[in-house]
Amino acid sequence: MKVTGFSFIRNAVKYDYPVVESITSILPICDDFVVAVGKSDDDTLSLIQKIDPKKIKIIETAWDDTLRTGGVVLAKETDKAFQSVSADSDWAFYIQGDEAVHEQYLDTIYSSMKKWKDDKIVDGLLFKYIHFYGSYDYYGNSSRWYDKEIRVIRNDKKIYSYRDAQGFRKYPDQKLKVKPVDAYIYHYGWVKEPAVMQKKQEYFNRLWHDEKWMEENIAKADEFDYSNIDALIKFTGTHPDVMLERIKRKNWKFDYDISFNKIPVKEQMKKIIEDNTGLNLRYKNYKILK
Repeated sequence: MKVTGFSFIRNAVKYDYPVVESITSILPICDDFVVAVGKSDDDTLSLIQKIDPKKIKIIETAWDDTLRTGGVVLAKETDKAFQSVSADSDWAFYIQGDEAVHEQYLDTIYSSMKKWKDDKIVDGLLFKYIHFYGSYDYYGNSSRWYDKEIRVIRNDKKIYSYRDAQGFRKYPDQKLKVKPVDAYIYHYGWVKEPAVMQKKQEYFNRLWHDEKWMEENIAKADEFDYSNIDALIKFTGTHPDVMLERIKRKNWKFDYDISFNKIPVKEQMKKIIEDNTGLNLRYKNYKILK
């Protein structure tokens, strides 16, 4: 069985993406890795070049900055990386530049890929998610966060990145048939020093919206206001080993009193139903195989 990791990145240094940690976290179970590195305003290219030259193939790309609707440019860049995965790979393991996998899940993920390798009905593997917010000590606890997503896909070039690169579909417009894997993706996209987070938000929203929307909806500020959140939970687990040095360097303070969680009654009822029945009442861009 051959497994190829793939990802895309641009301006990782400028906006403090943990992309090195992201790639490194799944590299042990990948035979090789493709990274689409967009033309950047910083040293992103050299950063990626230093990770593992023997395993990593870099394709240099140019983002189409005129694509400012729905984050579609992110899907385009994801597709560039996936299309560069060699034909002899069985699975392609996708990870974004602000995600990481805890080493405790690697054996489970690899075993799942091996188990379903020859079952062509299975298009991919579905992962659970933890979305950290404000610091490495809290994570989101409301339906504003997606709770599951596909991160391993069969090396079938009819599969493509969907909408803003959150998930995948198969041509012409089919949801992927997936098997759940008992593993989490740790999402760190909302954990940055407040000044960097503010700059990242101003930049990132331009991939979705025009200047008029930006003027009306993105506050002009020196630092991002992390207090505008509905509900968080204190994280009591451990982070991936690859993240520990970054966590040690954290230079800002974020505290949150969970007694101030603001979850509407309707959403509370939805969560009770999910917890007690196992039903997923959120948007699902996939079909789970029994």
